[in-house]
Amino acid sequence: MTEHEASTIAADAVERDVMEYDVVTVGAGPAGLAFAIRLKQLDPGISVCVIEKASTVGAHILSGAVIEPGPLDALLPGWRDNPPPVCVAAGEDEFWFLTRDGGRKSPIVPPGMRNHGNFIVSLGAMCAWLAPQAEALGVEIYAGFAAAETLHADDGTVLGVRIGDMGVARDGSHKAGYTAGIDIHAKVTVLAEGARGHLTKRLVKRFDLDADSDPQNYSIGIKELWQVPEGRVAPGKIVHTLGWPADSHTYGGSFLYHLDNHQVALGYVSGLDYRDPEYKPWEAFQQWKNHPLIRPLLEGGSILSAGARAIVTGGWQSLPKVEMPGALLIGDTAGLLNVPKIKGTHQAIRSGMLAAEHLAGNALEASGFDAKLRASDAMAELKQVRNIKPGFKKGLWFGLANAAWETAVGGRSPWTLEAKADWSTLDKVGEHEQPRRDYVERSLAPRDRLQGVYYAATEHDEDQPVHLKVADTSICVDRCTAEYANPCTRFCPAGVYEMVEDAAGRRLQINAANCVHCKTCDIKDPYEIITWVTPEGGAGPNYQNL
Repeated sequence: MTEHEASTIAADAVERDVMEYDVVTVGAGPAGLAFAIRLKQLDPGISVCVIEKASTVGAHILSGAVIEPGPLDALLPGWRDNPPPVCVAAGEDEFWFLTRDGGRKSPIVPPGMRNHGNFIVSLGAMCAWLAPQAEALGVEIYAGFAAAETLHADDGTVLGVRIGDMGVARDGSHKAGYTAGIDIHAKVTVLAEGARGHLTKRLVKRFDLDADSDPQNYSIGIKELWQVPEGRVAPGKIVHTLGWPADSHTYGGSFLYHLDNHQVALGYVSGLDYRDPEYKPWEAFQQWKNHPLIRPLLEGGSILSAGARAIVTGGWQSLPKVEMPGALLIGDTAGLLNVPKIKGTHQAIRSGMLAAEHLAGNALEASGFDAKLRASDAMAELKQVRNIKPGFKKGLWFGLANAAWETAVGGRSPWTLEAKADWSTLDKVGEHEQPRRDYVERSLAPRDRLQGVYYAATEHDEDQPVHLKVADTSICVDRCTAEYANPCTRFCPAGVYEMVEDAAGRRLQINAANCVHCKTCDIKDPYEIITWVTPEGGAGPNYQNL
């Protein structure tokens, strides 16, 4: 009997309370909340609950974010009269190509990055603003409750979710105040977990939902919110950059959004299909901040909040089947982000509304939703840009030329470029010439990743089971050291993974309390032996307006 089987049997032996709903939604992001709102608008008699692992709605939400307002207009027509607390009308767009010491402003802004009519928001604050509007319609929202596993009938049909137990010690024993997680039974379970949802990952494998699609792809987005001295901010200004500090074989770019109240939101996105085993996404972001065109904006300012999150980037050809018996996938957990636009919120709201309309019109029957989504505007948008992100796998210059071509022909190329799993793309140490990093001396905070974790306000009880499961740590000590020089110590933006040497020898140390739930390790580990599972409900980052 394996350790997992033993723990499952022990968990099943616990007496649990049961709650019954028509629909349970996992994740209080834009997709989950839009779904719940629309379903109650269509049929107030349907009982709906939303489960959110963060301590409060929005605390785990991190995105740029510039949103296209059309789907939100359709969901809540009067929202502009009572907008979210962080909401700035988009103004001037700039697109730059950076070199180490300077850069060139493009005379043409790519079509997907033209933001007239859009809004800069804090997606976390927007979700916190959406939640009470859902509750006013009768949706029950439970924050601080992590859905640890799905429940199934004998034939595999999804019957709901089980909330993780509270008060379990690191060694698996029950502490004082232990509370068994409840079972939530529902006619339909809607997964809206965001990129690389841990329940979704299991269900995709269980139901073979990706049998007819390419592997899903991801990037990691690392973001900070800054308060800067007066006179530097032009509210509504939007700046994107390509080029330095990424080499020509690494997909990387930045965003810089000017907000109200002398604040700026800035971040750096690194494609997790990168080849260089020595690449450090967090360091690339810090280097970019210290570029001569960026540093003057930030000097003398202070960080208000910081964090990181995986971004789903596979697009049209990587979309799994989004229905299974008793359950649906929506939003980023399905993979609906439009990469050239760097936008997914409008797609998340679209898919949530479409799922609600499907269920309301089909007696809460999940069957048929996959076909409906694939025939929708959301998928038409993804198909048109399906070849742009994969083109960058052949290098920056090919990627830019390919993007120009695909834009010119409106995505009507007679081919579809394939995606390759991110975990499989790393070069082994010494396999190819290491790229020139050309880094600069940094002066802006944070000094290191641990200080960055401080700005994420992440919090986990040290005495709880480690939620980052490594199947075989001997691989880390021996094979991974020789082949890849332990890339987990570099790709994690929170310093969770360390190789240490002590009296017991060389070993992997997991600093699970640092985790900001970005999921990068679950995606980029070259041996696929790291699995991210939910820690105790309410644990993790506490982002403020990210």
